[in-house]
Amino acid sequence: MKVRAAVLREMGIPGPYADSRPLQIEELDLAPPGPGEMRVRMLAAGLCHSDLSVINGSRPRVMPMALGHEACAEIIELGADVRGFAPGDHVVMAFVPSCGCCAPCASGRAALCESGAQSNLSGTLLSGQRRWSGADGGSVNHHLGVSCFAEQAVISARSAVKIDADLDPQIAALFGCAVLTGVGAAVNTAALRGGQSAAIVGLGGVGMAALLGARMCGANPLIAVDVLASKLDMARQLGATHVVAADQPDALTQIRDLSGGGVDCAIECVGSTAALQLAYAATARGGTTVSAGLPDPSQQFAIPAVSLVAEERTIKGSYMGSAVPSRDLPRYIALYRDGRLPVDALLSHRLTLNEINAGFDRLARGEALRQVIDFSNGAGA
Repeated sequence: MKVRAAVLREMGIPGPYADSRPLQIEELDLAPPGPGEMRVRMLAAGLCHSDLSVINGSRPRVMPMALGHEACAEIIELGADVRGFAPGDHVVMAFVPSCGCCAPCASGRAALCESGAQSNLSGTLLSGQRRWSGADGGSVNHHLGVSCFAEQAVISARSAVKIDADLDPQIAALFGCAVLTGVGAAVNTAALRGGQSAAIVGLGGVGMAALLGARMCGANPLIAVDVLASKLDMARQLGATHVVAADQPDALTQIRDLSGGGVDCAIECVGSTAALQLAYAATARGGTTVSAGLPDPSQQFAIPAVSLVAEERTIKGSYMGSAVPSRDLPRYIALYRDGRLPVDALLSHRLTLNEINAGFDRLARGEALRQVIDFSNGAGA
């Protein structure tokens, strides 16, 4: 069948993207789902910095690629051997499909699934197959097994988590990356406890979600750190007890003073070594520094090695919020419905598919938390 999708054919095209248009809305051929797969109709899809990192080339992927990885969709068709789903079900997609069989999956670390990592790197579905092809007959790669900047897509059932159909799709989409990653960094990776002090460094969609997660855990003081005053203002509204402008020369001193010598946990959500250095320096003796950002692979992070031993420091990476999506997505949604996790505050802009390049300009300028493409009219146009 023919499907409109936003396709990236070359990384590193300079902005402004509204003019250079690195993402082209193309008509692709979408093959039917194979065994263990499903065809879904997109309802809403979020723009994430991880997508921007592919567009600007700092997170290289195989080209060409139908982009997008944070979405809510409705199941249209099931392939063979799919259990637990039916046409009409609403699902949120996780951007690491978990095979359920490898050593990480068996130990409860679905975010580190070996088969999922390999298929994501190769631009295929978990099956190793591609279901996209272009007008010239050439293959088009899948983005993190989702490719949600499209009217419809084929995904692995291992990428999907069923949700209640009455949840607003534009809110539901946020759970697939921003919430799963940010809240998970606080809840799963950092395992924050009530009364522990925390700093969130970087207040994009993931950082704000981490702030919400830390607040839900009872972190106090809860310090929000960013360079944009507008984001610091919003962080106060979402529960930060203090805010610090990261570009001030005494930013580190402020964080350490506010927390009585350093925070128990600092969560970095920027994807830069400068932010990670600040987060590590702001962490107290015996504390934990969590990195949830995705820096350019060429970046290196240096620390005084003796501090790991003499100060019993811990540095932890957090990919997809150390999540088990089938476990975490339903409980995060339940917390949202209960009013304890107000993730709807992250939704800053609603777009059509045709406005996607301008949306990434806005994201690159730091002017948005989560922008969501609304496909409710059937095409997102």
